[in-house]
Amino acid sequence: MEAMISLGIFIVVFAGGLFLFNTLMGYKKGNITLDLDDRYIDYKEYTQAIQRELENKGHNVKYEGNGTFTIDGKRYLFMERNVSMGGAPLQRTILKPEKK
Repeated sequence: MEAMISLGIFIVVFAGGLFLFNTLMGYKKGNITLDLDDRYIDYKEYTQAIQRELENKGHNVKYEGNGTFTIDGKRYLFMERNVSMGGAPLQRTILKPEKK
């Protein structure tokens, strides 16, 4: 009986951790995630690189300022995550739909 409870707790903790990781990394319905080839420190260069990448993928993109993009007529908020992947830092770009 103890083994079943321990297994149940393990499964719940594992599923919760997986859910949290996916949420932090931007894997959510409606989000746009990008992993650019270069790392950007300058905010203006970073937003221009995001715009170029999305335009290369066939999207109509305009940077509105203050971390807001209009992509194919919808407004998105820009978020950045830095994560260590295989010992090297990964700069992940997450564009989250703006709530009205």
